[in-house]
Parts: sequence; C-alpha cells; structure tokens
Amino acid sequence: MGESVEDEKELGQSSAVKAPVDDQGGSEKVTRMGTAPIGKLMLEFAIPAVVSVVFNALYNVIDSIFLGQAMGEIGLAATTVAAPIMTIGMALSILPGMGGNSLAAILLGEGRKADAERALGNAVTVMIMISIFIAIVATFWIDPLLIFVGATDVTLPYARTFVRIILYGTIITNISYGINNFIRTAGAPSLALWTTIIGTIACIVLNYLFVMHFEWGVVGSASATIIGQAVTAAIVLWYFVSPKSSAPFKLRLSNLLVDNEICRRLLALGLAPFALQIAAAITQVVGNIVLAALGAADPIGQDDTLASIGVVFKITSLIIFPGIGIAMAAQPILGYNTGARKYDRVLRTLYDALGACTVMMVIFFVLIRVFPEVIISLFGVDPSLMSYASEALLIQTALIPFISIQVIGSNYFQATGQPFKSALLSVTRQIIFQLPLYLIAPHLLPALFPSITPLLAFSYSFPIADTMSIVLCGSFVLVEIRNLHRKIAEQKSVEEETIAS
Repeated sequence: MGESVEDEKELGQSSAVKAPVDDQGGSEKVTRMGTAPIGKLMLEFAIPAVVSVVFNALYNVIDSIFLGQAMGEIGLAATTVAAPIMTIGMALSILPGMGGNSLAAILLGEGRKADAERALGNAVTVMIMISIFIAIVATFWIDPLLIFVGATDVTLPYARTFVRIILYGTIITNISYGINNFIRTAGAPSLALWTTIIGTIACIVLNYLFVMHFEWGVVGSASATIIGQAVTAAIVLWYFVSPKSSAPFKLRLSNLLVDNEICRRLLALGLAPFALQIAAAITQVVGNIVLAALGAADPIGQDDTLASIGVVFKITSLIIFPGIGIAMAAQPILGYNTGARKYDRVLRTLYDALGACTVMMVIFFVLIRVFPEVIISLFGVDPSLMSYASEALLIQTALIPFISIQVIGSNYFQATGQPFKSALLSVTRQIIFQLPLYLIAPHLLPALFPSITPLLAFSYSFPIADTMSIVLCGSFVLVEIRNLHRKIAEQKSVEEETIAS
C-alpha cells in the first residue's frame, strides 16, 4: 500500500526530476490551482461540482419519477431491469472521459499544455469508438442481456425500448458527461455547472411533456433524457472548439489522431471509475436475479420487489452523487499539485475533501431518518409497498455518514496517478464484499434472527459491505497520509539545505 517509485513511473517520469515544461499555457485559471488557498479553491470548485453531479444524477431519477407516476410498478420495474445495462454503457463511456481528465490535470501541473490537449482529443476519439461498439450491441444482443439481468415477459418490451434509445445516444452522453469534466480542469467549474443544469431542466420539461402529456411512455422518457444531454453536449463542444471561448486548452482536429502513449495513460487512469461502474453493473445483475427469486417467494411478488428496491437504489445513488461531486471538485486540484509536486497542497486538499463529504453525508443521513416515506412517495410507489421500501432504505443507508472515506479515498488515488490502488478499492467493495453477501445474507440472517425475512435480509448486505470497505479504504488513506507527510518533510529538508549552502 505504500507509495513507491512505481506510482511515479505510472505518470511517465522519475520521482526525482520534474518533467520538462513544453508550454505553460499561461492561463491564470489553471495555474491558480497551484497557488490559490486550498479552502477557497475547494469552495469554488465544490459547490458547482456537487450541484452538477446531483443534476446529472437526476437523469437517472427523472425517468423513474415520471414513469412511476404514469405507468406504476411496470415502469419502475422496467427501468430497474435496464439499470445494469445502462451502467455498463456508462462504464465504457467514463473510461476515457475520467481517465483523460485526470491525465490532463496532471499534465497541466507539469506545464505540458500541448500534451493536455492531446489527452482531450484522444479521449474524444476513444469515446467515438466505444459509442459505435455500444450501438452494435444495442442492435443485436439487447434481448438476451435484459433477460439475463432479470427482465420478465411483462417488463422486457418496455426495458428493450428504453435501453436501445439510451444506448444509441451514447456518443451524446459521452460528450455531455465525460468531456464536461474537462471544463473543471480548465478552471471553469461554474460553466460546468450551468451546462449540466440547462440540460437537466430540458430533460425534466421534455419528460413531463412526452410522458405525462403526450403519453409516450418509455419512448418519451428515454428520448427526453437524450435530448437533455444533447443540449449539454452542444455547450461543452462549443467551449472547447470555438475560437471565441476562453478555454485555456482546446479540442483540436489534429489531436483526434490516436497517440498510443496518451491513450495508454488515460485508459490506465480511467481504470478505477471504469472498474467501479463494471463492478456496480455486476452487483446490479446479481442483485436483480437474487431479488427476483426472493420476491417470487415473498407475498410482495417479483415485479413489485424489483420496483421497490429499484426506487431505493435510485435514492441511495442520489445520496452518494454529492459526495462524488466533492471528489470531482478535488480531482483537478489534486492532479495539478501532484504534477507540480506540491505535496502540502495535495494533503490539505485531501483533508478538505474528506471533511466536506462527511458533513454532506451526515445531512442526508438525518433527512432519510426523518422523512423516508416522503422521499419514497416521490417515485409513485404503491402505498402497499411503502413499509417494505422505507425499511429497506433505512437499512441500506445505515452507514452513509462514514462512506466519505470510500468515496474520497478511491477517487484520491485516481486523481494523483495511482489508478491500480483506486481500482482495487473500488472493485473490492462491490465484488469481494457485496456479491457474496447478496447470496449469504438472505439465508444466514433469517436463521440467526427469525424476525428478519430473506427479502429484508438482502438489504442488510449493504451496511455489512460498507463496514468492511470503509476499514480497507481507511487503511490505504492513512498510509497515503503518512507518505505525504514524509514527502513534505523531505522537501523542507532540501529547501533548508539549499538555503544553508
């Protein structure tokens, strides 16, 4: 777990000599990440990032709200079944987007603007390739995938239509979400926020018109989502392409040509968020299969179980996203200062991010405890399912005040050029801890505590997995803090020797 020369080599440079500067770029928006007070920077970046991520998360919630109100449990169950496929699509999208953004921040910290632009261009190229692949899958193999993840004869037609429209629009999603992150690295967090807000508002308005007014069902909801993201994508492209924009680095046609070294590095840095999404998709698939079996054996029934837990999953995701927003706000600051080897600023940013995320998680924890049924009712859940859905929500969110260690910790290692540590922490929580508990908890807990039904025992797997994940990630973070203190001390020692001589 300790810091080593291998981590530095991942950035393509030695730990002793700073990479040569080919061009500084001269933008105060970027260079201030290495000079301005950390608290001020975090506040400036965090507020837009959190709001932006919440609005992005609303894309996944808006469809459930409108389809739940218009179509009831069938609409909710269809979107729940579709979720794993959409998560895999998102994982393939953010692999180049998040990785390219992390690489660009580090390169800018090293003063290598031209290479940062190549990272942006190559990220777009990889996104285009991935979008073509996803469209082919959506055309020829979508039914077997949906059936595998739990679609029934009732939900399959709705889920198929919904997923196909979303996946055909993957290139729009890529630009809207993946390239939008580069705007923060360009030092314009407020613009990144407004591009997302405008797109989300368009999505909400169009969902209302298409689903509630024109009664287009899943076709209307999926179409509204893609159009809303297209609005955001158009603004993002204008910012990086237009000669009139103030972007400190640009998306240039020449940089769309594949650079093997740039692609290798951005894909390595994108490994952690990609692994997290893939792990989430796998757990969603297994979770849906287990829930379908448990629901069929429970008076609630299979489709109603999927609908209820689907709503709980949406709510818990919406809670975690603000924490991810804090991590995203810290990412360019961490990356820039890592590239510039300003380890005291890296440490301060880590502390500030952990503190801000913890405060936010505590607020959501309290709101869920006080208003669980009010929150769930927004999704149009049938009153007969309210008791089960509320109890499941309370159980699954039992440890969210401490989840900031996992969220900030795994993202920290990605932002500072340590992708394999980040990927390990991300995958461990989902695959090593969560998956076995999905299978074990419904059998073990009812045997130990007869008052817990197998269906309710499924929800207890979440706080148990959270506990193990927090301990593991916390140990990695503590070792990293120790390493940062060591590096800071070494730098001060060198400075003192230089002054003395």
